[in-house]
Amino acid sequence: MLEIQQAGPMNFIRTLLIIALVYYTLKFLARLFAPFLMKKAVQKMQERAEKQYGGAKKNNDVKVGETIIDKKPNQSKESDKSVGEYIDFEEID
Repeated sequence: MLEIQQAGPMNFIRTLLIIALVYYTLKFLARLFAPFLMKKAVQKMQERAEKQYGGAKKNNDVKVGETIIDKKPNQSKESDKSVGEYIDFEEID
């Protein structure tokens, strides 16, 4: 038949020891495998970013200190006349 164990100080201490053993085992395994798992996660994120942005090409022929402009900025700067009129004021002491 099924035997029910009584709650006693020895069973309580044994339960605490089992919980502590499981906790420290998981903590040890996490320290052991965390660098490997983090490296894999970073590689996977890097692959996704390269895939999303089309694998940006690296220019190896660029000299140190050289400035390269990939795209000419838009030069059309139009004044917005609907802003209102400018009022010049002076501070009075």
